[in-house]
Amino acid sequence: MIVIADGNRLQPQDLLRVTPDHSDGAVVLAAAGEVDLLSAPVLSEAITTALADAPALLVVDLTEVSFLASIGITVLLEARRVAGDHTRVRVVAPEHGVVNRTLQLTGLHEALAVKTTRDDALAG
Repeated sequence: MIVIADGNRLQPQDLLRVTPDHSDGAVVLAAAGEVDLLSAPVLSEAITTALADAPALLVVDLTEVSFLASIGITVLLEARRVAGDHTRVRVVAPEHGVVNRTLQLTGLHEALAVKTTRDDALAG
């Protein structure tokens, strides 16, 4: 754990919040904060929980994510693998955002089915 100036331990959920929303056979996970080595398990757990219900579509909305480390990309790739043929997985990353740029630079933009808006991701 990381200790901050006042002596309190920084918890993963202090760095990243993931809020689920269910509608019409789709699950949207809205993430806000930073996805790094400490907080990636928060995203991973939310994805695992969402996939347990075998939704037709899982949208991981990273619109409010300000940093995506390689471990976060690994979590997204693992989500695709675990979802298999039963659940389509889409990632939302705004066009001019740091997350979108990161996914483009790594060559995973298409592999992760990145859309620039939640509406586009839900539309398929």
